[in-house]
Amino acid sequence: MANRRSFTLNRRHLLAAAAPLWLSTTARAASAPATSNITALTAAFYAARGGRPAWAGPARRQAMDALALADRHGLSAPDGLALGEAELTQAVLTLAEALAHGRVDPATVETLWEMDRNQVDTPPLLAKAVEDGTLAETMAGLAPQDRGYQGLCDGFLRYRAIADRGGWPPFAMGATIEPFASDPRLPALLPRLRVEGDLSDAAASMIGPSGGDYGSVLQEAVRAFQVRHGLEADARIGPATQRALSISAEARARQIALNLERRRWLKRDVAPERIEVNTAASIMVYWKDGRPVHSMRVVTGDADNATPSLERPFASVVANPPWTVPTSIAQREILPRGAAYMRANNMTIQNGMVVQRAGPNAALGQVKFELQDSYAIFLHDTPSRGAFERSFRHLSHGCVRVQDAVGFARLLLAPDPARLARFDAALDSGETVRVATGRPIDVRLLYWTAFLDGQGRVAFRDDIYRRDTRLAEALGIALQLPRPDDRRADADDVGP
Repeated sequence: MANRRSFTLNRRHLLAAAAPLWLSTTARAASAPATSNITALTAAFYAARGGRPAWAGPARRQAMDALALADRHGLSAPDGLALGEAELTQAVLTLAEALAHGRVDPATVETLWEMDRNQVDTPPLLAKAVEDGTLAETMAGLAPQDRGYQGLCDGFLRYRAIADRGGWPPFAMGATIEPFASDPRLPALLPRLRVEGDLSDAAASMIGPSGGDYGSVLQEAVRAFQVRHGLEADARIGPATQRALSISAEARARQIALNLERRRWLKRDVAPERIEVNTAASIMVYWKDGRPVHSMRVVTGDADNATPSLERPFASVVANPPWTVPTSIAQREILPRGAAYMRANNMTIQNGMVVQRAGPNAALGQVKFELQDSYAIFLHDTPSRGAFERSFRHLSHGCVRVQDAVGFARLLLAPDPARLARFDAALDSGETVRVATGRPIDVRLLYWTAFLDGQGRVAFRDDIYRRDTRLAEALGIALQLPRPDDRRADADDVGP
């Protein structure tokens, strides 16, 4: 039976509760200082227990099991066996807060972020769990339960285990390795591709003993690696592929830990019908009835015009939309080109703003999906189709260009034949017409540089917006990733 005596927080306990238990980062996990409100959380926990101590008898074993959860989530926790009552409470609450809300307030590291935070009152929840003997289960349930998060947890443990075994051989940067060429760097590539799963054991057995010839089997494995990293899948081991190959298993584990942290910020309940754009990968996925049913490529903001992270609904599509050009784009890229350029691109000045009339070559294409956000960000069509064939698609001024925007609009309107017919008629007429979807549809613009691909593998992308870098600094993580190649759009591409 638990000790029923009253537990009072005195000055010694408060000082202990305020001491950081998430120590400086090791090579094994992301960490951060203790939350600033840990003293208030501790007081609330004991208030929910009527002032009684929590960790006598079997409850201490519960706490040990709960703290052991940290490792899977890319977090670190102290050894609870060495902790007293108040210190152990702080450790459990700190981990609970990290799992429920993340270690870092996104407002301190993100400048373009409008997402709904997860909201959980952890002290009374944990106080009840201690009484019920379900502390570890309750703590595990605080973390996101979706496949994307839990799969990344598995990936973190896997990459960290690879790092603990010594990682993979370093890949030396140098000249491009062409298919069917010979190169002394190729033998070191084989164990790397095998340990990450891009080269199966059966395929590896078909490669010659030296491994120095770049034949078709090894080329296929390199293509799989390139696809998983968002690179041109041409089997040429050029600068971009070599940069990805140069990243250590330890760095990849830390990158996964950062993305786990970013996911913990978000509310857990998401709409069963929604549109999710991974702005780091320039990929859009449409979810219906809680399942991903359609995906396509998109173009997102370049390094100087980052697409924000936001969650907002839209309830209508606009056929044949005009474009009111933002003042910054007009002053920097349109007005200096003069009246002839504006006439050639069907632009006029209306009420002091540059406006491009709707038309087949207009920057917004044939359809726009309007969002209700403070950044004036939206999804839209584009006449510039070539960008969708590129592996690197961070080319816009921040808005999201959709590969088959007209087809996607028709997909969203298909449940109501009358709305679909109105949209099709508007496209044929060339008139600007707003067509309601008949229901609000959530749009989530997310930033995942490590995520599960369609085959359940961990995929990686460059930190094009340097958000991993800022988050790593806030968490005290030493992150060693090569700086991404910030390729720019064509100078004539002035769309949003």
